[in-house]
Amino acid sequence: MNRLQDPILIKQAFGELVALYKERLYWHIRNMVKDHNDTDDILQNTFIKIYQNISNFKGDSLLFSWMYRIATNEAITFLNSKAKKIHLSSQDLQDKLIENLESDVYFEGDEIQLKLQKAIAKLPQKQQKVFNMKYFEELKYKEISEMLGTSEGALKASYHIAVKKIEEFLKIN
Repeated sequence: MNRLQDPILIKQAFGELVALYKERLYWHIRNMVKDHNDTDDILQNTFIKIYQNISNFKGDSLLFSWMYRIATNEAITFLNSKAKKIHLSSQDLQDKLIENLESDVYFEGDEIQLKLQKAIAKLPQKQQKVFNMKYFEELKYKEISEMLGTSEGALKASYHIAVKKIEEFLKIN
């Protein structure tokens, strides 16, 4: 039997993959959906998709970049579905998620952190993703470019615009 077909080895390798990346993917998703329980559900779905599709990974990008794309897509699908289900626009859903942060026992931020989250929620979705990945996750533009399939120049511009909008929001509020 080929080592790549050995179910025990596959299970062990996948377990190591989960252990290695679950925290980083958790925070990536959490920055998007804000809620701990929703994040856990999306993270679980993300790893199910990774497991089901690992054989389709071609190696054109880093494995981690591929996994991030899956996590991002799962979070976006979840948010869009949730907004549609409760008849809210994406922006109204973002506002509602931020309101819920204040009562979330898992939210460890202070008033300043909450204001920052409110400012981020006002950004267009792409700018939110870029800002979160650069600011909170401290990823390099090259890594973000691979994950989002956007040029580094466009990402730098998006980040710069996002920072300016956040600064403006924080001055006013």
